[in-house]
Amino acid sequence: MTDSHRPSGEYPMYPSYGNGEAAYPPPPAYQPPQHAAAEPGPHAWPAPEPAPVPAPDPAHAHAPAPAPERRVKRPLALLAAVAIAAAAIGGGTATLIGELADGGSNSTGTGSVVSGTNVSQSSAGTVSGVAAAVSPAIVEISATSSAGDATGSGVVITSDGEIITNNHVISGASQIKVALSTGKTYTADVVGTDADKDLALIKLQDASGLKTASLGDSSSVKVGDQVVAIGSPEGLTGTVTSGIVSALDRDVTVAKDEDSSGQEQQQQQGGGNWPFEFGGQQFNGDTGTSKTTYKALQTDASLNPGNSGGALINMDGEIIGINSAMYSPSSASGSGSSAAGSVGLGFAIPVDTVKADLDTLRAGNGS
Repeated sequence: MTDSHRPSGEYPMYPSYGNGEAAYPPPPAYQPPQHAAAEPGPHAWPAPEPAPVPAPDPAHAHAPAPAPERRVKRPLALLAAVAIAAAAIGGGTATLIGELADGGSNSTGTGSVVSGTNVSQSSAGTVSGVAAAVSPAIVEISATSSAGDATGSGVVITSDGEIITNNHVISGASQIKVALSTGKTYTADVVGTDADKDLALIKLQDASGLKTASLGDSSSVKVGDQVVAIGSPEGLTGTVTSGIVSALDRDVTVAKDEDSSGQEQQQQQGGGNWPFEFGGQQFNGDTGTSKTTYKALQTDASLNPGNSGGALINMDGEIIGINSAMYSPSSASGSGSSAAGSVGLGFAIPVDTVKADLDTLRAGNGS
């Protein structure tokens, strides 16, 4: 602390606040911040932190409040400038600037994100969904007769084991074995047959709690409808194929019984490749003299030997037909081989025909 050199008895004179020469302006309402020395020197110190603003002195209430700093408004001005530039570029960017300015709560326009939903929210309407739902109700049938062994497919329609299949699959059989999709096997008995419609009803012995198929409405089927076929071609249980309905009301002629040459064809080729006629021509062998004709759905879903008696299914998982015949060019040429497989010409008995014939089959009556 420095010493005072004031002479003894002298007192400091304070200036007045009048209009005289010693008048001074009123003191400021707060202490101005101290700044560091303009040029570095031996006694320069860093600028002190700004002191908090004290409450205004009532004695000096007339003093003007300090003006707010101009830099507070700079971000908004910058956003406004960017928004103007963005508007010149395109609506999407301008919308983005709007989201930044208001938090995105009220943004609209061409740049907005659209909420979407998957087209398929469940398995309904897909081939995999139909297959998963219906496959447990499709079985493989092995029939043993004097003509040999035949392999075909069938559709479970009751939980206690009623199964619809083709007549030509079980015709003349002395023993029938049925394998479920789970691999469990049953012995089955013939309940009724209708050779004129190439339909048969068999029933499993001591079965209960089976998964059943839903019978649909074939009268509502249209050309171009997507379909799924499930069966056991060449003994490959649970094979799934898909396609469309390619024609309606085809007149298909097939052999009726085991005495025809068609049964021999079935024996030689492992079953299911049943000979049939269409338009006055024979396919896949000679149908013989004992034959029948019915209206069929035509499909390009792949059908092969062993698919006979299996299901043709719509995309709602309903049975619309029982697969019954296929065209194989290698068989038609007389080679006796089914190696060529399906060429997209398959036929199915409409399910409305099945439903109309069901009571007759259950009664054990038929042609």
